[in-house]
Amino acid sequence: MPSHVPPTPERRPHVREHHGDRFEDPYAWMRDLEDPALLAHLEAENAHAEARTAHLAPLRNAIFEEIRSRVKETDLSVPVASGPWWYYSRTVEGRQYAAQVRAPLTDPAVRPDPEAEAVSGEQVVLDGNVEAGDSEFFSLGALTVSADHRLVAFAVDTEGDERFDLTVRVVATGEVLDTALTGIGYGVELSRDGRFVFYTRLDDAWRPHQLWRHRVGGDPADDVLVHQEDDERFWMGVSASRDERWLLLGLGSKTTSEVHLLDADDPEGEWRVVAPRREGVEYDVEPAGDRLLVVHNTDTPDADLAWAPLDATSHEQWMPWLASGEGERFVSVDAFDTASVLSLRTGGLTALRVLPRDPASPTGHGDPWDVEVDQAVHSIGLGDNPEPGQVAVQVVVESWASPRTVLDVDLTTRERTVLKVQPVLGDFDAANYTERREWATASDGTRIPVSVVHRVGVEPDGGNPGLLTAYGSYEISSDPYFSVARLSLLDRGVVFAVAHVRGGGEMGRGWYDDGKLLAKPNTFTDTLTCVDHLVAAGWFAADRVGLEGGSAGGLLVGAVLNLAPERFRVAHAAVPFVDALTTMLQPELPLTVGEWEEWGNPLADPEVYAAMRAYAPYENLRAAVYPAVLATSSLHDTRVYVTEPAKWVTRLRETVTSDLVERPVLLRTEIAAGHGGRSGRYAAWEQIAWEWAFVLDQLGATERVDG
Repeated sequence: MPSHVPPTPERRPHVREHHGDRFEDPYAWMRDLEDPALLAHLEAENAHAEARTAHLAPLRNAIFEEIRSRVKETDLSVPVASGPWWYYSRTVEGRQYAAQVRAPLTDPAVRPDPEAEAVSGEQVVLDGNVEAGDSEFFSLGALTVSADHRLVAFAVDTEGDERFDLTVRVVATGEVLDTALTGIGYGVELSRDGRFVFYTRLDDAWRPHQLWRHRVGGDPADDVLVHQEDDERFWMGVSASRDERWLLLGLGSKTTSEVHLLDADDPEGEWRVVAPRREGVEYDVEPAGDRLLVVHNTDTPDADLAWAPLDATSHEQWMPWLASGEGERFVSVDAFDTASVLSLRTGGLTALRVLPRDPASPTGHGDPWDVEVDQAVHSIGLGDNPEPGQVAVQVVVESWASPRTVLDVDLTTRERTVLKVQPVLGDFDAANYTERREWATASDGTRIPVSVVHRVGVEPDGGNPGLLTAYGSYEISSDPYFSVARLSLLDRGVVFAVAHVRGGGEMGRGWYDDGKLLAKPNTFTDTLTCVDHLVAAGWFAADRVGLEGGSAGGLLVGAVLNLAPERFRVAHAAVPFVDALTTMLQPELPLTVGEWEEWGNPLADPEVYAAMRAYAPYENLRAAVYPAVLATSSLHDTRVYVTEPAKWVTRLRETVTSDLVERPVLLRTEIAAGHGGRSGRYAAWEQIAWEWAFVLDQLGATERVDG
């Protein structure tokens, strides 16, 4: 078969019928992941993708080497003090994964030397390279050290299906105490005395629905079921308080939450509900010594901060403390002995607000102050801060053009100390790149923020290749982050932009509400608004526009292409949720029931069905010229089955009127990967290089312009 001829899977008659609507889907059979024909088809698609892009091998190699040359491969993270140890991670050139290590803390003012190949008394807590062994994929679902720092418990996935096997061992000697628990969910916590481990089990829909208590070294048959969540909308997670006095069980749907507490000194005791769930009310609890701090949305959609007695059992015991201001969104709070730190959003960006302790005040806190940030466009958040008694907290700041910087911020004096700036090797100079936030105006008058980053010297002259990325779901914000890999785009003259569309969380809860359920089309039209703005402003050439998005952002890619395929030259949809309506009609599938609060329930509601039917990418393909399309997926992805991009790509080729030689439509499936792609750092760089070489080739931006 010639390399330009794509695979043609079998068509099998199938009709989907709901609410009087009939939809013929000859590729519905691909939903059966055990069907040998599906695996054969995916292998054929991979071979086709490799053949169609063979000419890009030199470009892929160049991008990979550019990434590698800029990364300090042997490096140390900022050591963090916890108990009698410094904890940090160590990467070594040539190794895919980091090792989590620790060294004795003899002087709190003297951290281990980041340039040292070995530190006196260093112990390996967990080496990802060792645990991965010969597996092509490796991911941690949990890593926790006991309160006395003697034991480590960690959970490993080597398939990519987000089910984990647990190991408990003695850190100092490496003695393995337990490997009996397999196929568990995310999150593990040890009891304060190290005798028990708490873990979650998944139901058939891949939902963590049970919390269990297991005696370390014991028989799983003797494990005790602590809590079972029968409401299919709710997920659960287990964690420990910073002072290690409490274990927390968090239960949450997309709109409602509930928190249970357990005295960590009484692991076999009864869990207490802080406040019974109330439909539509979300709250988060932070134990703070003699009280609880609660971020909740009872009265304000963008949340307020309250405090409650340590033994609280009702929301009626919550005492108002701090209300969110205009344009603010309270996210979470962290408690320390000298102050609490509120994480929030303001003006569409992240911020940290320090609330000093003041025993004389009714709330126990003094006047708040915000941690200053130098960059106008930025992300700021707390780093690793395990000790409640620490006077300075670790803060992480970065932007699209500024490398990740780790600071110590003194909670009393406000003094900031730079602990580490992410090293970027080679000829990198941050002064060669610039970033800004612009605003595009939608047809309904809503102003949509757009982040733009490019090399200095690139002018808005209407001739630049441009790559726009967007997400816009689950109130997840696309906040600024620095990427060494992204430099390979910028150095080829690409203007990189991020559309902060409705459905995300950038501008608060209302921003999310205006891009979900029946308002979901706003997410897609906002994206086109941003494209129009960037073209009109001269940042993007009208005929050199790329679009990229992953998961729910892949749904965005598919929906936007159907609305205006002529606006784009190339699109990359990663693990794309492009068969969303079919999935939402099948409650037996993983995640579906919980997702109804995001998309609506088309099975029960004809209006929701009609709305999704009108934008779902798979159902709305048009006989028009589309851009070149690359869909990427993972065989073991449990969040978005490989079925969805496989069906979509096949129907794209059948429907579009594009020249598929000039504008290919490709599917590339990672066989050993999960929802987030490959796991090892070198493997991830290879994947990025493969994908971006395709995009750059279609944008006509394969040559470096940085001299």
